[in-house]
Amino acid sequence: MADAGDLYVSWRWQDEFAGAGVSVIPETQVDPIVARVRAALPDASAVGVERSLTTGEFADYDAEHDLAQALARTLLPYGLATQLYDLHVRGVRPHIRWQPSPRTAQIPWELLAPDPGLRLLDIADVSQLAPAGLVPAPGLATRSWEQTRELPIVTVLDPRVPGFRADSGLGSVLGRMSADLPLAGHIGRYLPNDRLRPAVSDPVAVFRRQDQDRLWLSETLRAGASRLLYVGHVTAAAPESGRSEDARLHLACTAEIHGFAPPERTHRPLSAKDLILGTHTLDGEPRHGPDLWPIPSRVALIACESGGDLRFGETLGLLAAMLNGGAELVTAGRWPLPTDLAYQRFAGTSTDRHPLQENICAIDAAHDHPDPVASLMRWQRERAAAWRAERSICDSPLLWAAFATVTTR
Repeated sequence: MADAGDLYVSWRWQDEFAGAGVSVIPETQVDPIVARVRAALPDASAVGVERSLTTGEFADYDAEHDLAQALARTLLPYGLATQLYDLHVRGVRPHIRWQPSPRTAQIPWELLAPDPGLRLLDIADVSQLAPAGLVPAPGLATRSWEQTRELPIVTVLDPRVPGFRADSGLGSVLGRMSADLPLAGHIGRYLPNDRLRPAVSDPVAVFRRQDQDRLWLSETLRAGASRLLYVGHVTAAAPESGRSEDARLHLACTAEIHGFAPPERTHRPLSAKDLILGTHTLDGEPRHGPDLWPIPSRVALIACESGGDLRFGETLGLLAAMLNGGAELVTAGRWPLPTDLAYQRFAGTSTDRHPLQENICAIDAAHDHPDPVASLMRWQRERAAAWRAERSICDSPLLWAAFATVTTR
């Protein structure tokens, strides 16, 4: 897809099942539907999160389904829809790889409803293709999952950000962790085989750590890793700034650690610029970013707008840094994510439901699967079926459709 006033769309089939196609969608149709989606999504404020969970279109099944149909009518070219229908009636499930334009980067493509009750995810597996300009750093080959899958899994789970209380803006996203919660149980499965880094004997000990700064991350990744799972805070740059490289990952780094991002209280975030440039201009003997932080084959960034650089014309944010550093697959958030506490506080959900933890478990399990896209899509189809049947806010695509899996090939 390409933005040029109107939205230009082209498609092709890798196995030449059908002819390629080109379509032009008028700007007068694209802008209203994009604005409608943005209005339904949460923003970083408590008011915005509450609205999305209570009165936004993702909070009600009928309203969300109407939005999904409007998305399909506007953004799914008729010629492509016809080809997909032909495959569907033949019982063939294709893998669609979207390469959205910046204007359409937050569109949840999986939810498009070409027919009432029928979603794109029901008839196809869906992922996103990295922008053409995103390639591994010169001289660095993309790390192969087949070659590295037995290496440890590096986890950074809700790290303590210096200078910020647990109930503050950069505080805890998971809340107090205990062994009986879904995510702790999921993480505990890695302990018997010593697959987890940091290496612990109690799964609860991997959460809210104070030692996981950029130096720890560098040392741990350089020791070898199959995957990286990050759950925490990301501060995304505004698209109108044109500075996608200012996207910041919040680890346990103190302000005394050198880096490109300015300090926030007693904390210095790790920016995409750090991950790409390393210590260039910061050190008399600079080191390249991918040398300091060699990114493993698969990365999950479970944080608000962690994939936000796709909204920029120049994609140089955290997603770019992961792919530039060697990853072949990255799952990241398209928009701000409601926490489990937000579901309880604003939507009145039961304390025995943990939507965010359920999503983290599903994404992590998919990343440990030979075909992560197909695995994650199966789980999303289960969530879509639950949303259709139960219509509970816990099953709303507001959370499970927030994540895009981006691949380089």
